[in-house]
Amino acid sequence: MTVTIPPEQIAPVGDGIEIAFDDRGNPDDPVLLLIQGLGTQMIFWEDGFCEMLVERGFRVIRMDNRDNGHSTVLKDEGAPGVVPMLLGIPRGLKYTMSEMSADPIGVLDHLGIDKAHIAGCSMGGMIVQTMAIEHPERVLSMCSIMSRTGAYKDALPGAKELIALMKVTPTDLEGYLDRLELLAKTIGSPAYPTDPERLRRIGTEAWHRGITREGTARQLHAINCQPNRTKNLRKLDLPALILHGSADHLVFPRGGRTTARAIPGAKLRIYEGMGHDLPQELWPQWAAEIEANAARVPSQR
Repeated sequence: MTVTIPPEQIAPVGDGIEIAFDDRGNPDDPVLLLIQGLGTQMIFWEDGFCEMLVERGFRVIRMDNRDNGHSTVLKDEGAPGVVPMLLGIPRGLKYTMSEMSADPIGVLDHLGIDKAHIAGCSMGGMIVQTMAIEHPERVLSMCSIMSRTGAYKDALPGAKELIALMKVTPTDLEGYLDRLELLAKTIGSPAYPTDPERLRRIGTEAWHRGITREGTARQLHAINCQPNRTKNLRKLDLPALILHGSADHLVFPRGGRTTARAIPGAKLRIYEGMGHDLPQELWPQWAAEIEANAARVPSQR
């Protein structure tokens, strides 16, 4: 497979926020917008996976969420208090999930794109769900990966996974890469161990693009302050695909099952031995599933 890495671009989306993104594939093909998770940059949608999607006929756009990577980082806002952040108390809330879901709409506006297929993992799954709820006229199909509805009973991760996630981010590259490797071993897929060399390569690129612990805390505050989406998910009328791993102890599989039950006609796929990551071995299956879900869009949409 020939991997073409497109140039990075910046979209002003309002209120002083700029979103970094890249854009590959035939401009005339249907758009697939990819949104990453908590504190995770767009480069973790790896180029090989993006190229698989291009080969299946998509124009693929991936983006950094606000407070992450090359998108606007709200450096002057400070971090939320630990208790409000974890308990979803809006004291000191800097932005909402609705605002985060408006950012990718702003990217589409910047590019003159009317409608898109959307896919997001973890927090990105919450963002695409919110996009489908609040901007249904802009969404053709949705894929929510290893995510949940916002129901409190599905919000609590396993103890060791939470401890690994909350560890302080080191201030040097080697320390960051060691922490990333520990995190991959803790929340990753037991059936599909991450290649350490590949992880270090992506991690090094992420480090140089910019790691922002306080930005991740602000994102987590927004997640925990958003009300349960279940009632609004029941009103959706679009092809929806829910992907989850049986071995995910950060967002347990019941989060995916609950999401699928909430959305009328949603397709659910549970992958045995998959944890809370994006194993390379499963890319071909995901690409095929996303293409099949997009094909469910009525021709008149």
